[in-house]
Amino acid sequence: MAQRVQSAQEFLQDSFVPLVAALCSEEAEKVTRKNNLGFCELIKPFCRLTSEVHMRDPNNQLHIIKNLKIAVNNIITQPPQQGAIRKLLNDVVTVSQPAEGLVANVITAGDYDLNISDRSVKASVPWYSSWKDTLMGLNTSTFYSATTPWFEAYRESFLQSMPSSDHEFLNHYVACMLVVSSSEPEPVEQFLKLSQEQHQIQHSNEYSYPKWFIPNTLKYYVLLHDVSLGEEQRADSIYEEMKQRYGTQGCYLLKINSRGSNRGADEQIPDPWSQYLQKNTIQTQEPYEDGPYTLISNKNSDHFIPLDGLGNDSKVDGLSNNFKSHPLQLDHTSDSGCFDGTDYVKPNSSMHESKKSNTWTPHGTCLTLTDHDRIRQFIQEFTFRGLLPHIEKTIRQLNDQLISRKGLSRSLFSATKKWFSGSKVPEKSVNELKSTSGLLYPPEAPELQIRKMADLCFLVQHYELAYNCYHTAKKDFLNDQAMLYAAGALEMAAVSAFLQPGAPRPYPAHYMDTAIQTYRDICKNMMLAERCVLLSAEVLKSQSKYSEAAALLIRLTSEDSDLRSALLLEQAAHCFINMKTPMVRKFAFHMILAGHRYSKAGQKKHALRCYCQAMQVYKGKGWSLAEDHINFTIGRQSFTLRQLDNAVSAFRHILINDSKQSAAQQGAFLREYLYVYRNVSQLSPDGPLPQLPLPYINSSATRVFFGHDRQQSEGEKQAATHISLDQEYDSEFSYQWKELEEQAVAAANKGTALSNFQPTQYCLNKYSDNSRFPLGVVEEPITVEVAFRNPLKVPLLLTDLSLLWKFQPKDYNSKNNGDTKEVETSGKDMIGAEVIPEFLMNSEETKMARLKLFPHQTGELHILGVVYNLGTIQSTSVLDGVDPSVVLQTGKFISNGMSVRGRQDLEIQGPRLNSTKEEKTSIKYGPDRRLDPIITEDMPLLEVFFINFPTGLLCGEIRKTYVEFMNVGKCPLTGVKVVSKRPEFFTFGGSSAILTPLSPSASEHCSAYKTVVKHSTSLYSLTSSADSSDFGVGTGCQPEVIDVPLPDSVLLPGASVQLPMWLRGPDEEGVHEINFLFYYESIRKHSKMCHRVLRHTAVICTSRSLTVQATVYRSNALEDEKGDGDNMLVFVDVENINTSEAGVKEFHIVQVSSNSKNWKLQESINLSEDKDIKLANREKGKLCLKAVRCKHFVENYTFADIVFGSEQIISSTSPCADFFFRSLYSDLKRARSQQSVHTSQGAAKPHLDNAVRLIQKCSEVDLNIIVLWKAYVVEDNKQLILEGQHHVVLHTVGKEAFSFPQKQGFKKILGNSDWEDLEQESSEIGLFNFFRPENTSVPARPSLDQFSSLIKTSLHYPETYNHPFHQKSLCIVPVTLLLSNCSQADVDVIIDLRHKTTSPETLEIHGSFTWLGQTQYKLQLKSQEVSSLQLKACFVHTGVYNLGTPRVFAKLSDQVTLFETSQQNSMPALIIIGNV
Repeated sequence: MAQRVQSAQEFLQDSFVPLVAALCSEEAEKVTRKNNLGFCELIKPFCRLTSEVHMRDPNNQLHIIKNLKIAVNNIITQPPQQGAIRKLLNDVVTVSQPAEGLVANVITAGDYDLNISDRSVKASVPWYSSWKDTLMGLNTSTFYSATTPWFEAYRESFLQSMPSSDHEFLNHYVACMLVVSSSEPEPVEQFLKLSQEQHQIQHSNEYSYPKWFIPNTLKYYVLLHDVSLGEEQRADSIYEEMKQRYGTQGCYLLKINSRGSNRGADEQIPDPWSQYLQKNTIQTQEPYEDGPYTLISNKNSDHFIPLDGLGNDSKVDGLSNNFKSHPLQLDHTSDSGCFDGTDYVKPNSSMHESKKSNTWTPHGTCLTLTDHDRIRQFIQEFTFRGLLPHIEKTIRQLNDQLISRKGLSRSLFSATKKWFSGSKVPEKSVNELKSTSGLLYPPEAPELQIRKMADLCFLVQHYELAYNCYHTAKKDFLNDQAMLYAAGALEMAAVSAFLQPGAPRPYPAHYMDTAIQTYRDICKNMMLAERCVLLSAEVLKSQSKYSEAAALLIRLTSEDSDLRSALLLEQAAHCFINMKTPMVRKFAFHMILAGHRYSKAGQKKHALRCYCQAMQVYKGKGWSLAEDHINFTIGRQSFTLRQLDNAVSAFRHILINDSKQSAAQQGAFLREYLYVYRNVSQLSPDGPLPQLPLPYINSSATRVFFGHDRQQSEGEKQAATHISLDQEYDSEFSYQWKELEEQAVAAANKGTALSNFQPTQYCLNKYSDNSRFPLGVVEEPITVEVAFRNPLKVPLLLTDLSLLWKFQPKDYNSKNNGDTKEVETSGKDMIGAEVIPEFLMNSEETKMARLKLFPHQTGELHILGVVYNLGTIQSTSVLDGVDPSVVLQTGKFISNGMSVRGRQDLEIQGPRLNSTKEEKTSIKYGPDRRLDPIITEDMPLLEVFFINFPTGLLCGEIRKTYVEFMNVGKCPLTGVKVVSKRPEFFTFGGSSAILTPLSPSASEHCSAYKTVVKHSTSLYSLTSSADSSDFGVGTGCQPEVIDVPLPDSVLLPGASVQLPMWLRGPDEEGVHEINFLFYYESIRKHSKMCHRVLRHTAVICTSRSLTVQATVYRSNALEDEKGDGDNMLVFVDVENINTSEAGVKEFHIVQVSSNSKNWKLQESINLSEDKDIKLANREKGKLCLKAVRCKHFVENYTFADIVFGSEQIISSTSPCADFFFRSLYSDLKRARSQQSVHTSQGAAKPHLDNAVRLIQKCSEVDLNIIVLWKAYVVEDNKQLILEGQHHVVLHTVGKEAFSFPQKQGFKKILGNSDWEDLEQESSEIGLFNFFRPENTSVPARPSLDQFSSLIKTSLHYPETYNHPFHQKSLCIVPVTLLLSNCSQADVDVIIDLRHKTTSPETLEIHGSFTWLGQTQYKLQLKSQEVSSLQLKACFVHTGVYNLGTPRVFAKLSDQVTLFETSQQNSMPALIIIGNV
């Protein structure tokens, strides 16, 4: 229960005090009015005695009265109406508000204060899991205070506004003061007149109100003297006359106004009247502005609103005195029904002015501190000499009367035991008693006399005697079944028992319960029942019986008074939180109930406060429906109280939390929010735009795109894909584009990479590097994609959606930027903004909005957020079957098309920093500047279109297309480059492309190759040469970066140019994504932007065509017929692995070309007469070609073409050579990198490594084969001719090499074991590279295969030799052994002719022949030298013999025998020996 400054005993004592009436003459009122006070108001602050008072009880025992207080009121002759009392209580509660602005504090987010009333204790969120600890600390805290001044003010006003009743005498007047001014002409006559008036009021049947305690009321005569008027002698003389007439005990001279009203106002005199006058203002129905104030400040100033109100100089019924209608009397124009507790009492329009007048009216201006003491002395004298003796005398009289009537013993005390110990009448329950509440006793009835005596004893704090009397009266009343009287006696008996000093008996709570039930159920008097509850609850609270107090308070809540129910429910809630184990959820629940009843009673502020306090408990616990209800009510009440900011905040909470409400309910919340928000915005139409809660914005998902939207493809023209917001971010692709741009920048910078290189970023998102300010270009749009999410189940309609921005113009060309000015949301000449007229979001939808800005000046742009009108679409649904008008206050919020203007900021948090130790140990975030672009000056803008670009190719197919370059910017561009990770896929042609004439056939068939008509019919090769630098593969160059051959290297604004581009289908079937990056620069150098790029991703689907397998062998012939020296044989296997799906009928092998610096193809060894090689599906062909060493070592590559058709394709020109060199590039690049590794690793043993390298070179061959083909395709009943080429790189003698394999076809061609070997070799092959060459890292010693190629041997002998064995038994045949040194160094050779006889196999193979003459030779062969030895073979009979038995050992001349090994012959040398 709410705590208060007074103890329960003090509260109960002050609830019932002796009442004294006051009758004042008009002159006396004028004297007091100089201080802006009536007489009763004047003495009110001094009505509590500061000293103890003594009186004697009927038994003549001394009784001490402490802290006695009296109440002096004007006489009111009309009883107050019930409606007026209700209005008074309503006003009292209305003006009493918390001392702090709790509402604003409570509904803020984050940590909250548990504001129970005007004080608060910090409670961190969440404390739900530890209710007891937190709230026990809360309860015992010295800072904790839960005062509820509105309840205390209500209680005081309620107790004082209770009308007098015949069944009790506590509210009856005990005495009457007659006040006359000394300035009147005949004061004594005036006293007589006032005395007659009082007698008439009390004893005449004309007046039934007020009630008087006894017929012989004490009259006390007061002469009021205005000191400021002088005439002290006259006042003294009049007083002397009064003393003679009324006695010294019955009159008093009170001197006031010692200070003139014109004296210095700077003297600070205390004003003890202000707190009482605030109450009186309410009572006289002059409402003042609501504001916090404290009703109770100390014990001397805690009395109540008087029953009589203020004195007025008005006459009623011809009486000269100020009898007037009761101040609680309602105006005749007002309807009493409006104060039934259910309707809201509207505040007076003059509230503010009344507050002003009351606040600035001084009181007691003519009184000094001496006057204060005089008034205090006057009250003390009146009480000591007049009131208490009169009460003591009356008690004695009543006691004597009771004793004489009952015929009992002399003293009531002695009789008490007899009464109580005698035969007790069993108390009947309330339900058994008859409804005799209408029974009335005559005034002289002994039962009433006992009650009257009990009330008098109670008023003078004689609680033991009072209890005995109440107990006696209770029994009498119950015997008579006078239930109203019995309930009153029970009530006061319980209070008396509690107030008895020393607590001789426990508090009889059951007395109170019986009294409450009787008042409520039998007597139907809720006011008396409510008084019982207020008194008993205070007693129970003082005994820490909070549970019983709460139950008592809740029991009296009913539908007849919302205000009473609200106050009692609130006090019950405080009881729950003050329990030993605080029941916080019960506190919150009953605060909600109290808030609801406050709202019904029209107490909007208190209703709002209750809901806010309950919200502290429910918030953050996951009880979303409860939170929604509370927030909705808070919003409603705040709006009614014109606390619009709080209303908006409350409705905002409903909308931003993940609501579990139905769609209809959410729609109602949204409409209410929009209505409230619109009212807020109308108050300050020129103020800043407010922040809107809906829809949600995922700021981190915001994407910013710089540039125009992608051009759409038109017919055969396909625009470059570039970048768009429709593309998903891929970190791997992003890194690839960065690498490509870095290569292009390095190439433009003459091959050196920039240390501070930063990639161009056209699209910024949460994955990109946003630490730098992005760059935009004047007149190029900036598109911001904002991610909206609608959390509600109802659609949202955003209208006039646009970006909010700030711009600082700057001129980046001038040296001095000058003053920069900020322009916010204005200046269309600087920034143009796109506005989306309507943006509809369906329920729970996530939707992207793309908003554009068009910068027209250079400077710094800051994108702040979005601005839009928030509304909802028309809906006719009802809320869960409830009519919407019920929820929305008769439909005044239902407004289709209602919307409010507001904004949401885009605040993006940067990435968390984690590089330094300080950053790792703390939480720091870097900047995210994607919304702060710098607008730079004009730049060229390149657009690229691909014409007739294919989507499907055969593997290796060559196709010619065109590319159109267009400059749509405002300044010329230059330095166009294209870079790709797949340089083998495309070419713009080498420098020799324009020198090759077109043949008629090529023109006719639109051939991609440059061809010439072949005049010779022989199959000998036609040679040509080319430099690799012509095709971008020269040393120190980057083949990935290709210069686009623009005419004059410049493209003017608005100009366009078309260039041919050849494509070659990738060697692997499937779908390929090939990235192109076009790099270009402006002719003018810019400080901010050096270059620009354009991206394109081509998607090509390739299907199988041919697969080529080639092997090179050394020819056994040391010299060919032409004497060209060293030669080799090349075997080429070509297989058609195409599937019939592509519509390819057959392939024609039209030409085989070689490319090498050392070797060239010489002729085709083809025994077939049909020179045209045709391969249908799944057919395979084999070619045998002869290769010879070039006579002169040249830097250029030698191309040799062996033509099988009628036209020669010049392989040394574009595009054949281009694609060959580009395909070769990956191998060359790897070789160069390995060469650098070899150089660094081989420095320690150069002599050894050189020798190894020389031996290795003997088995290496640098020969590349190009197979050119044509494919005949039937498509749409038309025959098309496709062209293409395959490449095979031959590295090692005797080792197979392949074009890139199509594995599905190869597994069928090759055996399993061969295929595994092939896969082993190609395990590390990158896409579109050929098989790797042998590992060139230098081994410790060469392999046997490498030594086998060091010396080439050849035996010359007759294949058949006939010898007459019958004439001569020995056949001697001359044999010539030719030795050729294949290396570039001198070689020592040892030839051993002796047979090995270790194994029987050798004897079988060699047969029985022997070499005659010298059987071991030692020779030294110079570089490339050929030497011959004449040998003799001896045979003894006919047969076939293998002459290949000589064993050849070789070593380099300058080496030890470390590398010496046996030289193996490449093939057997068979001779047939015949007999003649």
